[in-house]
Amino acid sequence: MEILLQQIINGLVLGSMYALIALGYTMVYGIINLINFAHGEVLMVGALTSWTIIGLMQESMPGTPGWLVLIIALIIACIVAATLNFVIEKVAYRPLRNSPKLAPLITAIGMSILLQTLAMIIWKPTNKAYPNLLSTTPIEVAGAVISPTQVMILSVTAFSLVVLMWLVNYTKLGRAMRATAENPRVAALMGIRPDMVISATFIIGAVLAAIAGVMYASNYGIAQHAMGFLPGLKAFTAAVFGGIGNLAGAVVGGILLGLIEAIGSGYIGSITGGVLGSNYSDIFAFIVLIVMLTLRPSGLLGERVADRA
Repeated sequence: MEILLQQIINGLVLGSMYALIALGYTMVYGIINLINFAHGEVLMVGALTSWTIIGLMQESMPGTPGWLVLIIALIIACIVAATLNFVIEKVAYRPLRNSPKLAPLITAIGMSILLQTLAMIIWKPTNKAYPNLLSTTPIEVAGAVISPTQVMILSVTAFSLVVLMWLVNYTKLGRAMRATAENPRVAALMGIRPDMVISATFIIGAVLAAIAGVMYASNYGIAQHAMGFLPGLKAFTAAVFGGIGNLAGAVVGGILLGLIEAIGSGYIGSITGGVLGSNYSDIFAFIVLIVMLTLRPSGLLGERVADRA
């Protein structure tokens, strides 16, 4: 039971990060029906930017509290990621908005490779040790252990999700996003600027990805140029699992996928003597995707389908 409880905690932490990344996928898809496969690389840029800022602050301002350094690095990482995603949308995706669906998809894959290559040039193709800026004293919960970093991850994720749901459901921008998702032409006739709404959606998704990137690097203590590929792919799996285009589905899919992966790699791995342990944790995520696409292609909560006027 201790192993199971520990893996549930680990799964909630992992799933919360997947949920944040999946929200970026599902928001963009819900508005312009595009899968932004460069989204994982935005996460990577956010993590490496924060690593750079942390290093600079530790050198120039020694003695600064770790939590303050982390907050400043997170804010700057969000700004850099948002600017990057805004440029990507304007330069790479907007000219292809009315093109056949295959053209933006290939462009997104090419942008992903380009960002990885640029990151490799800027930050060098080596693993960077990401410093732990919070307390290292673990917290025991019924025999299981949770670190202050994991508590921070769960708290920041919950806060981010609440802010996003409020933004989408109760603000003028949120109403414009929902109107644009239903029918951009009619929304434009009602005074909404679809280009501005789409850019705002990319910016919001980038901020969520940057937050997830900083938390991912903090949790695993490492950052490097290829770190965004696998989390991005799994977050896309989570978005499909919950129902692509459905915000609640992205959250549910991310949390469930994290739980399935953690329990599969830890609890089941311990039963099989490590044969299905952490080295094979990735297979659980993609087995779930295959089963879900076979039994329920629209996802757990269903794909959000707008009523086009």
